[in-house]
Amino acid sequence: MPATDDPHWERALINRLAVEFLRQQRRSRRWGLVLKLGLLAYVILLSATLVLDGLGDSMGATGEHAAVIKIEGLIADKTSASAERIIKGLHQAFEADTVKAIILSINSPGGSPVQSGYVFDEIRRLRELYPDTPVYAVAADVCASGAYYIASATDAIYVDRATLIGSIGVRLDSFGFKRALDELGIQRRLLTAGEHKGILDPFSDFDDWDRTFIQGLLDNLHQQFISAVKEGRGDRLQGGDELFSGLFWTGQESLELGLSDGLGSAASVARKIVGTEKLVDYSQERDLLERFAERVGTAFAARLAELTGAAVPSLR
Repeated sequence: MPATDDPHWERALINRLAVEFLRQQRRSRRWGLVLKLGLLAYVILLSATLVLDGLGDSMGATGEHAAVIKIEGLIADKTSASAERIIKGLHQAFEADTVKAIILSINSPGGSPVQSGYVFDEIRRLRELYPDTPVYAVAADVCASGAYYIASATDAIYVDRATLIGSIGVRLDSFGFKRALDELGIQRRLLTAGEHKGILDPFSDFDDWDRTFIQGLLDNLHQQFISAVKEGRGDRLQGGDELFSGLFWTGQESLELGLSDGLGSAASVARKIVGTEKLVDYSQERDLLERFAERVGTAFAARLAELTGAAVPSLR
């Protein structure tokens, strides 16, 4: 602090504050530049990694090999396990001259009956167009519900002894808050054009007619699921109605029930069944921006919505 008897002390103080302010500004700009350069380096490195991953897969697709298509996580639109991505991978694999067989590497609890049905139908169609290219499903930790729907379209299903497999059923998740509103004295005002338009509104009554109607829809979807599994598995199914009750079993038990055909991993199936050591990944990844956004966390909300699947019938 300048001496107060100095007639110019105010100017000196202002100058000193100005110098300190400029020093802080330079320091802030320096750290800001460092952070920006660090972020830019991270983006460049991540982009290069993603591009090289893709190039590595495409460059590795030479010579006879088994094509691997991963079905991981929730089967739903706009996910890595969407019908669009799975089918695109299937087309590329079937059309490749050096593919000896296709292996679906599955680790999924299921998901959308529509997406699962799309893939099932396309596998059946492609198997007829390319009868010399077998398709195998290899289940890892979980191959349940919609995932099993897809697997049943293949020539054979291989599991680990501890794999959880089956869950041939349909579910619809919802909640009812009508009583809570009544106790709180809250009036629900829902306006609809159509007597049953608000049938699944969680704040309205859910009477016997509503329940019967929704149950009919689920039963219809269930029968479609059952028909697809029977079409795909045929006489290999050894169990009774319990197979279609929504229960699931270990891989070891599934062999006895005819839900699967043998034990094995993708590598062992390629080596022992297909006759090649070479595996090439034909999975269709999300585009660069989607994958980057997911890695840095900006896709969290969208992913949460995908996983909850509120008020939508699901095979999982």
